[in-house]
Amino acid sequence: MKLKIKWQALTPDEERETREVIRKIALINALRYGGKARPEPVLGKLLGERPHLKARIKEVTSIITEVVREVNKLSLDEQRKLLKEKYPEVLWDELFGEQVEEKRVLPPLPNAEKYEKIVTRFSPNPDCVLHLGSARAIVLSYEYAKMYKGAFCLRFEDTDPKMKKPMLRFYDSIREDLTWLGYKWDAEFIQSDRLPIYYEHAEKILKNGHAYVCTCKRKDVQEKVRDRQPCPCRDLAPNENLLRWERMLNGTSGEGEAVVRIKTDLEHPNPAVRDWPALRIIDTEKYPHPIVGSKYRVWPLYNFACGIDDHMMGITHIIRGKEHLTNQIRQEYMYRHFGWKYPEAIHYGRLKITGASLSKSTILQGLRNGLFKHWDDPRLATLAALRRRGITPEAIKRLMIDVGPKAADVVLSWENLYAHNRKTIDPVATRYFFVHNPRKLTVKNISRAFTAKIPLHPDHPERGFRSLKIKPEKGETSFLVSSDDANRMRRGRKIRFMELFNFQVEKVKKDWIEGIFHSESYEEAKKIGAPLIHWIPVDSGVSCEVVMPDASVAMGIAEEACKELRPNQIIQFERFGFVRVDNVNKKLTVYFAHR
Repeated sequence: MKLKIKWQALTPDEERETREVIRKIALINALRYGGKARPEPVLGKLLGERPHLKARIKEVTSIITEVVREVNKLSLDEQRKLLKEKYPEVLWDELFGEQVEEKRVLPPLPNAEKYEKIVTRFSPNPDCVLHLGSARAIVLSYEYAKMYKGAFCLRFEDTDPKMKKPMLRFYDSIREDLTWLGYKWDAEFIQSDRLPIYYEHAEKILKNGHAYVCTCKRKDVQEKVRDRQPCPCRDLAPNENLLRWERMLNGTSGEGEAVVRIKTDLEHPNPAVRDWPALRIIDTEKYPHPIVGSKYRVWPLYNFACGIDDHMMGITHIIRGKEHLTNQIRQEYMYRHFGWKYPEAIHYGRLKITGASLSKSTILQGLRNGLFKHWDDPRLATLAALRRRGITPEAIKRLMIDVGPKAADVVLSWENLYAHNRKTIDPVATRYFFVHNPRKLTVKNISRAFTAKIPLHPDHPERGFRSLKIKPEKGETSFLVSSDDANRMRRGRKIRFMELFNFQVEKVKKDWIEGIFHSESYEEAKKIGAPLIHWIPVDSGVSCEVVMPDASVAMGIAEEACKELRPNQIIQFERFGFVRVDNVNKKLTVYFAHR
């Protein structure tokens, strides 16, 4: 009798992620075989990596056929370019099936030989937590400093107490994230502590005539800038500008009434470069700063404070996103006014991850609206969320080094990160059984007691074993199996309990299943084509909830040995996935990492 299997459709998120994995496998297969991928090896590779997809084989096969057709329409050069851009974690020697131990390294820094000591910096605004996009700047800046035996600085850019209001908790959370990544900074600076330094430079640039205090209305200034025309304040004598500067400092001028502008080229093709604003007044009685309160009322804007600090701190190489290209042009005018040399600047492309927002404003809005529960909500790509899910610093580091500082935009899938994390945790994660949404299964005609001695890690028997004992009463005993496995059982089907014995399904009811002992050896299971399923003896184990990446909770029972687990351990629930232990009390709470 031909068995009928109840197929389960992929959710939209599962389909997107599966399609990404299939595309990567198909591209690798195509490049190995002259540009033409074949569906059969793609399917074999996919099921080897994700055996749970066997339950959705019909849908998966359809996706593979579609993706292989798309890949085979591309030229070899197009396939190679697409693989490099979308899946940077793939080592090129892997295309030919070789085991590669050597890891990628960063390309050399430009003009490094010109500097006695390489100095880099990471400069966050402490108005939010760090996320995966932040990690790129951190990893590249730190690793380059380390590569050249230089220095890595942490600088908090917190000079906007009104629009991008810094918060004390974020200073500490940023330090915590860097420490978790394993990156120790050589020096720390907080810009709100450096206001007298910015005032000194503002006064100097006003004296030398390269800046002016503008008291025009904002709308009028915008029109003048757009028309490449100077405002009436531009040609004021330095003494008049210094008087206006004093009024800004002493409170004579109020918020929005005066701005220090740096003189540039009014004919510059980019209006954002023309006479850009450097310092402005903020009513800190209304918008107090979390560190210095209302001590200061004149605050530097980004380009003024950042530009001065990069020079004074001896930063040799600025590594940041290409959205700062215009800022570099602005700052170069100021550097020429002060007679300074601009540091080397590396601008990398935008980084996106499919299905996750790397926008601080989106994250903050989601928290305010109650969409996300906390900064470590598993739906977020914050470092706090990744840490709670069991994503390792090493995986993040390897991914960012693979992506590197290239100028092209990069779109990653979660699988890019998971591939690195899997390589890191698979060799060390101990294995246990977890039965999701358990169903009861009773097996009869068991002639003796069994003890399943299961290794904590299949590749490292020296790490020890855990034991699951079966003591039948009147020849039968009961087990808990996952609903997914139970839903695929049909009368007459032969199945093997992992590391135990084989049985044949006799009855399938809504609430329970009945089977009969068939045989003991694994060889017999292979001969009869019996699938392997995991199990737990009934009336044993520990209640367990698994918090999934979409914040849903998968309930079930974990095996008895899991009572000895400790928070922060990363383990693997066999045939389910890798998880990080979050809490062990009356029940076990874990966070799902990936399969």
